[in-house]
Amino acid sequence: MADTTIKITEEARDRLRLLAEERGVSTRAFVERLAATTPTEAERAEHTARGIAYVRANLRPDLKDDDVREAQVWRAAIAAGRIGERR
Repeated sequence: MADTTIKITEEARDRLRLLAEERGVSTRAFVERLAATTPTEAERAEHTARGIAYVRANLRPDLKDDDVREAQVWRAAIAAGRIGERR
């Protein structure tokens, strides 16, 4: 196992510690889990492509690229809090 030092703000360090404590793991274990489970952009794109292919093959063969783009814009707006009611 390699030791690595990274420079981050104190706030980021404290937040990592808090997040790790809440999960009952060390900061090192939390960061390792985060790195191992956070998908890369290429992995996300592949996952999205597989999902769209599944929908077209099994649920909606007439699904168009414009429909997908519109859904992605809509989802991003919801995630950003620009539309939809927050509870």
